[in-house]
Amino acid sequence: MAKSDLASMPCSIARSLEVVGEWWTILVLRDVFRGIRRFDAIQRDLGIATNVLTARLKRLRDAGLIDRRRYEQRPPRYEYHLTDKGRDLFPLLIALVRWGDKYLAGADGPPRTLVHLTCGHTTEPKLVCSHCEGEIVARNTRYVTHEEAAELANPEARAG
Repeated sequence: MAKSDLASMPCSIARSLEVVGEWWTILVLRDVFRGIRRFDAIQRDLGIATNVLTARLKRLRDAGLIDRRRYEQRPPRYEYHLTDKGRDLFPLLIALVRWGDKYLAGADGPPRTLVHLTCGHTTEPKLVCSHCEGEIVARNTRYVTHEEAAELANPEARAG
């Protein structure tokens, strides 16, 4: 299947990958989340070719994940800021951090730590159910159609 077919698939994961599936795209988003907002700074941090960065920033803008704000008139220079749609990707990036820290950190351990600014403590994020606040993990969760969800919500269907 060609990559361009992802956007039309009846799957939210496939559709999302159409927007953020290129690895430079995720790293550009990571930098903007970290407050690296200027083209030269992003390019320097990632070591990415300028033409590739230009294309990724345009794609992110076209998808509505970032906007650009002019900070210098001559020559025109811009900073890139996350939109609400872009900020909503935060759990995805944190899930990648959590997985990488667990399985790829190496002998020196994870390169960074996550701090919850509200309380000032380091944290290990958890995915929890919006209904019962129980932790969501692969063992206790299924990704199903709306019809299957209605069946599973019926206590007799869960028991059988």
